[in-house]
Amino acid sequence: MAEENAEELLAQKHKEERKQLQAKIQVLKKSICKGDKKKKREITEEISHLESELNQRHEEEITNLNLSKLTVSELPTETIILPEDNDINDSVNVPVRSQKISKAQRRRDKKASAERERNERIIEQEALNVFGKRSIETQTIKQILSENDLMIYEIPSDGHCLYNAVAHQLKTIGEIPLSLHDLRQKTAGYLRENIDDFLPFLSNNDTDELFSFEQYEKYCDNVASTSAWGGDVELQVLSRILQCPIEIIQAIGKPYIIGSEFSAHKKIILTYHRHLYELGAHYNSVTKFIKEEDS
Repeated sequence: MAEENAEELLAQKHKEERKQLQAKIQVLKKSICKGDKKKKREITEEISHLESELNQRHEEEITNLNLSKLTVSELPTETIILPEDNDINDSVNVPVRSQKISKAQRRRDKKASAERERNERIIEQEALNVFGKRSIETQTIKQILSENDLMIYEIPSDGHCLYNAVAHQLKTIGEIPLSLHDLRQKTAGYLRENIDDFLPFLSNNDTDELFSFEQYEKYCDNVASTSAWGGDVELQVLSRILQCPIEIIQAIGKPYIIGSEFSAHKKIILTYHRHLYELGAHYNSVTKFIKEEDS
């Protein structure tokens, strides 16, 4: 039962990630100006890289899940270890038919063994797949930023990270500051006023069907008044609202710019982290590089 749940959760996760990638691809395609062959080639290469990366990661996760099923071993049910005795060799396992373990005890032992091994796998997987990837990703992004005399400015992971990162950038580049509340309200308002531009990119998580008008309105309400996470659609909206390009720096692939049609003199720069937190992707802001003093 647990294995079936794990497979279902992984399948749902993969489905959601593929949907998010398709939305991102649509945004990238819309950023191509007519006749700009160089930009089109770069976007095509970026899309191919993103699709390849996602497919590879999904295959690895499926393989890891299948391998994990093979590691749960059952305890022996008909063998006990006798205590040391002068007439018996040390550490000898002797089958004893007259002292059978009850079915209830076997079930408890089996459950305890499976739980122990499950916890061990979780710890190993966390250390290997989460913390390892997180460290590599963070160091890669830091290296990219340092080459441009920049460093990460940490933003809390509370569902508002995109809006708080943009708010911090507005102060950094000397623009009129806007609060988290202002940015959410303006984003929701723009989405409502331009439903034809964004409705085709939003769909139901369970059915993959495009939002109805009622669902789209609910989505806008969540953007305005909850801690709903912002993604590619919201980045596109924020770029238009603020009339400036937004550059996204990530560990894998080239940085990409949303709103390249706007003047770059007030460009917003964000970092995108896939593995920084277990709950999902995260955005940070950037600031001028400051060398750490030796202790």
